[in-house]
Amino acid sequence: MRKSLLALTVIAAATAVPAQAEYLYGWGDVSVNYLDWSKGTEERNGGFKNDFMFLELEGGAGFTWGELYGFADFEMQDNVDGDGNKTSGQAMAMSTKGSIAVKTGLEELRVYAQTYSTENQGFHARNTVAGVSYNFSGDAWFFNPFVGLHYTNTVGFSDFNGGMAGWVGGYNFNLGEHKFSISNWHETEFARADDYVASNGETDDLSYNGALAAWWHVTSEVSTGVQYRYAHNKLGQAKTDNAIIYTVKYNF
Repeated sequence: MRKSLLALTVIAAATAVPAQAEYLYGWGDVSVNYLDWSKGTEERNGGFKNDFMFLELEGGAGFTWGELYGFADFEMQDNVDGDGNKTSGQAMAMSTKGSIAVKTGLEELRVYAQTYSTENQGFHARNTVAGVSYNFSGDAWFFNPFVGLHYTNTVGFSDFNGGMAGWVGGYNFNLGEHKFSISNWHETEFARADDYVASNGETDDLSYNGALAAWWHVTSEVSTGVQYRYAHNKLGQAKTDNAIIYTVKYNF
């Protein structure tokens, strides 16, 4: 938990440092979410993956030099023993992510870095990526792909771990007087270290992980949405995981 709090402090500091550059835009939201794993996912994982609620704080900002983004999830998960069996009560888990994209001056090319950390009942993992990204955008859409070197620090492994490529994209549209949007984030890890794959319960050096979401912007302050969460050869298992996340958020 202290590592995640430190990550939040670093994100906040990174936001403050470039504040002297010209500020272009900013946004933030707080949301209540319920993640419902599919029955097949729960069966494949022997009960280790259970449905849970989580509170998310999220925000981003744009400056003349580039962009910042970050979130923190506070998850209420069932207690489990070493065999993945439920025990009494619940435990707090925490996940954080921060990213920074710095303009190079070459069209929309950025120097890009992100770090994601999760801590849950004695387990911890931090994945850090450094590379480049590119911003494609129009009046109602954006698509930001990235690729970079990948470093992993987790139980039994701490070293460079191949590469990661992915994207974030979104599209805004109206149906009558109602505002909607769809969004997708996706990450593919490749050329992962054999020692990492062997120690993490996975079977291949290639994995993918992401979510596809549909949003209804009820008012300028309130949005609700459904997200399809997916992962393959990731999250500590070799097969495909999937879940539905139901979300209600308040936009600042």
